[in-house]
Amino acid sequence: LNLTLFFLLSSIAVKSQTNSNYSRYVNTFIGTAPLTDPKILGYELPKGWRSWAGLTFPGSSLPNAMVQLSPMTEYGSGAGYEYEDSVILGFTHTNKGHWNLCNIPLLPMSNPGSKFGSKFSHKNESSAPGFYQVYLDDYNVNVSLTSTLRAGYHKYEFKNDKNRQILFDLGKANSKVSNWNIEQEGTSVIKGFQGGENVYFYAIINTNIAKLEKTEEGKRTGYAIVHLANGSKAPVEVKIGLSFVSTENAKQNVLKEIGKKTFNDIRNEATQKWEAILSSIQVKGGTEKQKVMLYSCLYRSFLWPALRSDVNSEFTDAKNKVANTGFNYYTEPSLWDTYRNKDVLLGLISPEVTLDVIKSMKDVGDKKGFIPTFFHGDHGSSSIAGAYLRGIDNFDIKGTYQILLKNANTPGGARPHIEEYIKKGFISEPDIANPVVETKASAGVSKTLEYSYDDYSVAQ
Repeated sequence: LNLTLFFLLSSIAVKSQTNSNYSRYVNTFIGTAPLTDPKILGYELPKGWRSWAGLTFPGSSLPNAMVQLSPMTEYGSGAGYEYEDSVILGFTHTNKGHWNLCNIPLLPMSNPGSKFGSKFSHKNESSAPGFYQVYLDDYNVNVSLTSTLRAGYHKYEFKNDKNRQILFDLGKANSKVSNWNIEQEGTSVIKGFQGGENVYFYAIINTNIAKLEKTEEGKRTGYAIVHLANGSKAPVEVKIGLSFVSTENAKQNVLKEIGKKTFNDIRNEATQKWEAILSSIQVKGGTEKQKVMLYSCLYRSFLWPALRSDVNSEFTDAKNKVANTGFNYYTEPSLWDTYRNKDVLLGLISPEVTLDVIKSMKDVGDKKGFIPTFFHGDHGSSSIAGAYLRGIDNFDIKGTYQILLKNANTPGGARPHIEEYIKKGFISEPDIANPVVETKASAGVSKTLEYSYDDYSVAQ
């Protein structure tokens, strides 16, 4: 059947869909498993190899949030979670799906052995936008996760109410951990820092802490274990705020966004926010499978760029200085290829986010001299120009334009080989004898095409 799409871009249209259930079409596990069938791949995988997958994560996140709270099955993998794995090592709080992030791993444990991690089954695992659940077989703990923009909410239902522990595996992340620290505040708060991506956290536990045990604090081989007091059979809940500025800001984030709200309150709010996004596109016709693929991809399109400013608007800028400009500060989009489609979609459905993304890229340009780029092109140019032409123009247009001109004309800046491109109108490729798949050259054809389009975009 044909699939017909309808965009509902007015606030009235979106609000009218809040009682809908488009989230049911989202399968957050799509992209977590690799292709293994030789008939599809076209070749037999060498023993021990994993073919390319979607590098996606199944955990909880809000649209364009700071927090992505998701299970970790293998450090160093694309998004930390590989569907064919059978052991969960922890639950991390940041994710892009690009072999980085995966910060602040937590793992509830009961009578653990010397090696941390628990077997699990996909039969006892579920997810939805803004929610994830799994049963840890080795620790007999049911884990439920939800999140806000800047905070995660863990719920642990222990079968055994004695010897309950929470591992803070702070020596580990997909990004290189340079150092870390952790400390207890009062009877039920844990706070600290993980270097590398420089993420601060403030965790409020609904159960008293009996002991904080630290092992090799600050080292990549180190970790900390929070031993919980015995005596309560109620679920253990951890409300944890993140910040890229300070533990005090992380505290403000969790108190402002979660505060005294319950797990179900936060989960319901997450569902409503995703419904507002997903219901902006409605379809007629098509199969159930087509709808699942459409809404799963739509969901995935709104996980990046990610928020980096706190509830008080502070953020750490491109010069590693704390700044406050009054707008929501975001990571830059991937830009290479996403400027053709995903960034356009973001501007159509969430123009306020796109506006702040542009302001964030301009802030990077002010601090470092150039608008961010990615791979072969200079697609901050086309992304910003396209948004401007579609009516997103409440930013410093002249100042942004001047930096984009600098991108396009300054050697040693945003565009490699720019002198040759300006002189010849193209970038040449060297003549390499016997090139192989990974031979590095100038990517002249790609760069020439991309720079030409970017120049056209800026000229508009």
